[in-house]
Amino acid sequence: MNVRLRLLGAVSSCVALLLTGSALGASSAPAEITVPAGFSIEVIAHVRGARELAAAPNGDLLVGTNGSTVMLVPDAEGDAGTPVTFASINEAPVAGVAFGPGSQYLYIGTQFGVWRVPYAKGQRIAAAVPAKIANVRPGGSSDHVTTTVAPTRSVLYASVGSSCNACTETDTTRATIQAMNADGSDMHPKARNIRNAIALAINPDTGAVWAGVAGQDELERGHPYEIFDPFTLHPGTLDYGWPVCYDNRKSKDNSRSCADTIVPRVVFPGYSTPIGAAIYPQHGAVKHSFPRHYLGGAFVTLHGSWHRPLVAPRVVFVPLRVDAPVTPVDWNDPTKQWEPFVSGFQRADETRVGRPTGVAVGPEGSLFVADDSAGAIYRIRPTQ
Repeated sequence: MNVRLRLLGAVSSCVALLLTGSALGASSAPAEITVPAGFSIEVIAHVRGARELAAAPNGDLLVGTNGSTVMLVPDAEGDAGTPVTFASINEAPVAGVAFGPGSQYLYIGTQFGVWRVPYAKGQRIAAAVPAKIANVRPGGSSDHVTTTVAPTRSVLYASVGSSCNACTETDTTRATIQAMNADGSDMHPKARNIRNAIALAINPDTGAVWAGVAGQDELERGHPYEIFDPFTLHPGTLDYGWPVCYDNRKSKDNSRSCADTIVPRVVFPGYSTPIGAAIYPQHGAVKHSFPRHYLGGAFVTLHGSWHRPLVAPRVVFVPLRVDAPVTPVDWNDPTKQWEPFVSGFQRADETRVGRPTGVAVGPEGSLFVADDSAGAIYRIRPTQ
């Protein structure tokens, strides 16, 4: 349906109308949600439990979910039609989605595996049944159950979160970023002791893959900082130190040395919870291209905390210069390296309008943001 609905205040009244997904044409975002001057934000569709996003070359948008379906928003760069089910996999949550090189395959991360399905430009329903190419979490379901995927030209990466807040893992796929061939063969860890590297982003200009990581609870107030790091630029198999080491090689109990753990390039405040990330390409020559300031930088969705006082959900922008942050880490201030981009998801009384999850850049330059709490897909563009 193409009925225009104006969202006023909380979006919960709209969510109550949804089953799996519905289109809005393009309607106003809740009044509380703000973007910088010179940009507009609108809601183009509703998808229940929307998680990671993947922009198709023709302007459609693939949406991973907390359920068993991958949804597709037709013509997300244009009139934004009614969301349809692209593929179903009985391994919820089917949260991770990413196109491989040349967009010949869509890769899907589920609770227990990595899947692959052929894709042809303009296809809106999968023409084949997704094939499982790798298994994760053989130890079973517990705690972090989403799998995020990042297929590069030479390696397919999949992040698998820990089974606990802080423990010694017995499942060797847990608290890792796994590397494998495009067909799922030769799976092995690229990074270990990384609690929940849920936000994976490929730099379209350099090929480097960044990971946004949610750290553990129950350390001193405000720690550990959440991290964002280009893990593929470090050689060998990486050790990020969880559950003992954190921040700038600090140890919580001196039970092991932290001297060889990875020091991240970017940090966010503790409990911010990175969920999605996208690096804006340098092309700058498409219909809705962002201003020069944003080219080559990273947009990261921060889901917010469940700890009191609540850390607010938001979308932030990290200026980068060829995979290096413009501002180096300040270990005394985790707010120095980024700037707010989408704000207002949390009110002063700590009630929330939504919580951002996935983020993707469309072929015409629009920025898309998913929201699993409101079930919304937002589209952000420059107004001039």
